[in-house]
Amino acid sequence: MKENILDVLIYLFENYMFDEGEHEPDQETLTLELSQAGFERGMINGAFDWLENLARLGEHRPNPAAAKPPALRHYTAHESERLSGAAQGLLLNLQQCGVLNPQSRETVINQFMALEADSLDIEHLKWVILMVLSNYSDSEGISELTESLVMDGLHTCIH
Repeated sequence: MKENILDVLIYLFENYMFDEGEHEPDQETLTLELSQAGFERGMINGAFDWLENLARLGEHRPNPAAAKPPALRHYTAHESERLSGAAQGLLLNLQQCGVLNPQSRETVINQFMALEADSLDIEHLKWVILMVLSNYSDSEGISELTESLVMDGLHTCIH
């Protein structure tokens, strides 16, 4: 059996995010496929809830032209327990490079904190960032540059 909601989300992201087919499977079909892939029903339902919350958050995006100058982000004690210094640094760097704005950063943090897994690390955070950015993207999928910036640790970021 697969272990957590993030595993289900990664499976869905890898198998359906960049699928160019015109047919999008419904939730019942996806649930059956995920069950056959070894995911537990509770984890599947949790992943669908996570995605629904992400979609709701994406509906309330502010106008980028009306964005205020970025403020310093302070993490709560609970957030600091779950987000390592390296993870916080990644979020800061992605914001400074323009990959994340304050709204998408907060969505990433909220969605990461909503994952019910005992051990999450920076690689898991990168997956959450990609999922959030793909939800916020107005174009088809995420650009290769964005994926590279997130997954390769900002080696391609130019200040």
